[in-house]
Amino acid sequence: MEGQPAQTPTRAGESYLALIEPLLTQIIRAGRFELTFVIRKARPAEEDLEVPEFVVDFSGPDVDLLLGKNGALLNALEYVVLKAVRLEEELFGQITFDCQDWRRLRAEELRLTAQVAAARVVETGDPFPLNPMSPRERRIIHLALRDEPRVRTVSEGVGPERKVVIHPASPPRRPPAS
Repeated sequence: MEGQPAQTPTRAGESYLALIEPLLTQIIRAGRFELTFVIRKARPAEEDLEVPEFVVDFSGPDVDLLLGKNGALLNALEYVVLKAVRLEEELFGQITFDCQDWRRLRAEELRLTAQVAAARVVETGDPFPLNPMSPRERRIIHLALRDEPRVRTVSEGVGPERKVVIHPASPPRRPPAS
């Protein structure tokens, strides 16, 4: 609207917590989930992991629903709630939803997957495509292999089909044509 200043993304992630709590409570109640949650400051960073400022941590009998299919419901709930409170895109990494330390365990699994796939690429010289992943998970793969000089990583695909492909650092040498 004219005459009103444009909203600037100056609010820190903390200012959104007061909006997240009642919305999440309403969603849990309406969905008849047997879940509780606490919002806490995140623990200090480990290795290459980018640690959010705040974690919405779930517990209760229905946590298995949140974690099924690689945390699909947990990710969807996080996305919907953060969009509904109009969290600015650049602040999305500051608040994350978690359950039973699933995000840390998943990051460890992804780093191990990256190392095994990179070793295979080095051994065979063939690119290795990983399964489609969320942007957060693709970033973990890229960071896990950033210091590995024998391979390079590239994200390929569009939308939910976007995945990381691990390539040899340099193309294989071809014998000269006779």
